[in-house]
Amino acid sequence: MQTSDYITKDVKALSPNDTIENAQKLFEQLTFTHLPVVEEQIYLGSIAEADVQIIDENHKKIAEFKYLYQSFFSFENTNWLELLKEFASHDTTIIPAINNKKKYIGYFELTDILHVFNNTPFLSETGAILVVSKPLKDYSFSEISQIVESNNGQLLGAFISSIENEIVEITIKLNNLDLNNMIQSFRRYEYTIITGIHEDEYLNSLKERSDYLQKYLNI
Repeated sequence: MQTSDYITKDVKALSPNDTIENAQKLFEQLTFTHLPVVEEQIYLGSIAEADVQIIDENHKKIAEFKYLYQSFFSFENTNWLELLKEFASHDTTIIPAINNKKKYIGYFELTDILHVFNNTPFLSETGAILVVSKPLKDYSFSEISQIVESNNGQLLGAFISSIENEIVEITIKLNNLDLNNMIQSFRRYEYTIITGIHEDEYLNSLKERSDYLQKYLNI
């Protein structure tokens, strides 16, 4: 999946010569938290609705408020996981996209990237969730894969869901719904079992929350 396929230009970027009033009106029509400011194809930064709406001198140009520019962006082929991190880090619903010449080419919307996440095998495939923990210095993903495969299982996804006090917690998605033997094997390798879910309650919860967020952002 190419993230560049999700770049859009449905909403025209602001120009530094636009007035604050124009930006305020545009924000009122959208659900965006930010809008990019672009001059001659060069991305200058993003301006937040929360900042724009409290400016009383709305006859002034955006260029007079450069101190409000936020400089976050992503390159056009950024991995979707990195995009999710950027959305969360900057508390935004759009991420401006630039090419390797640093020219503005459009933006990513959070709802589109959440849709990609919903359709990954980690969420969409039937399976079971196993959450295990082990000292940070002792665990390895190769060992986890070996344990899963030795029990005739298939690893559909895994990620580190927590690191605290030198203990790492790993959430694992498996195609094998019978976790009994799998759990015993992990214990033999000195993993602590946090939880094992035979059905898809955990995944359904994640998906429902993601779907709810998408619906909320589309209101």
